[in-house]
Amino acid sequence: MRDVIEGFAYPQFSSVERTFHRQIERTSGGAAVAVYWRGELVVDLWGGSRTGTGDPWERDTLAMCMSTTKGVTATALHILADRDLVHYDTPVAHYWPEFAQNGKGAITVRHVLSHSAGLHRLSTVVDDPRDLLDWEHVVNALACAEPAYPAGTAVGYHALTFGWLVGEIVRRVSGQPLDRFVQDELARPLDLDGLHIGCPPEVRHRVAPLEPLRLPPALPSPLQAMARQAGVRLGQVLTVAGVPFSPRRIASLAPRGMEDVLYGREVMDALIPAANGFFDARSLAKMYAMLAGRGALGDVRLVSPETVDRLSTVQNDRPDRVVMLPMQWRLGYHRVITSRGLPRTGFGHFGFGGSGAWADPSLDLAVAMVCNRGGGTPIGDLRMARLGADVIGSARAAA
Repeated sequence: MRDVIEGFAYPQFSSVERTFHRQIERTSGGAAVAVYWRGELVVDLWGGSRTGTGDPWERDTLAMCMSTTKGVTATALHILADRDLVHYDTPVAHYWPEFAQNGKGAITVRHVLSHSAGLHRLSTVVDDPRDLLDWEHVVNALACAEPAYPAGTAVGYHALTFGWLVGEIVRRVSGQPLDRFVQDELARPLDLDGLHIGCPPEVRHRVAPLEPLRLPPALPSPLQAMARQAGVRLGQVLTVAGVPFSPRRIASLAPRGMEDVLYGREVMDALIPAANGFFDARSLAKMYAMLAGRGALGDVRLVSPETVDRLSTVQNDRPDRVVMLPMQWRLGYHRVITSRGLPRTGFGHFGFGGSGAWADPSLDLAVAMVCNRGGGTPIGDLRMARLGADVIGSARAAA
């Protein structure tokens, strides 16, 4: 049956199992959730359908995790920073000289990681969505791009550009493409077999295809034109009124037709490190458990406690121009959002479609969920928020 879940949850975390079971019953597709507490895997659950024909979700099923990928991409850069190979307040152009074009010489690594570089627009630098499959094309276009505002003067979610910006810094400094660096410096040391950016051919049999986006039916052409004009007018009114966000910025995040690229098979061969991570929940949670353990998990240390302190420090608390909320951006991560509040010390990244993962070093706690249902908001949906609330409540009660 599609609503049967498998795996285990420690008795102290039984409420997480109950919530996850209800979600599997009520949501199409499948999902998995994993929780690490005090360095130990205490929840490892999966259920639902991996495919449209009803094949069950398996223990090692991989799902493409959209913006959740940005947390992994950021962690890769922090490994280099911990080795003193990257400095957060150094201009990006120091590592990537071509990037200094069009007034970008003052943009620092910190600006990029905290979404304050003014480069959230992708539709203005890439015309054909298929170009997103070409790493060199996109990074060259971003090197030539002009920022929307001076670095550090505003905050705007770099929903897709973040991955190429951070990934190119990693490549320039390490000499390795991001996918290889993640495997060598994150996945192998932590013994993760379900943490990939892009999807290698040898694991593609494990992938749960994303369910199609559930979009409203297309409007007749005259109404489409009216809707577009209304969006433009609303954006103009908000700008004049001094409101620091606009619907036009949402539309600028990606070129038209982007969904066809993300839902096509060629996405597995590409590097889109803000959107095409293929993860299982257990591996993703284990990576965040390393951060929750202040840079170490068991005998493996990947970054120092001081680096964890730096990467988890709030960089700004202004409303984001794109997602319209104060995301409290850290260095590559945002605040934890749960259905029972906003924990101050947690950080991670959620994604369109419902996936997400985060760490809280104050509780030595990490949680991840992956799924294959396409929908929600740019920063996820209520499933992860509800699971997160149960995880925090269980950990505090068991402490």
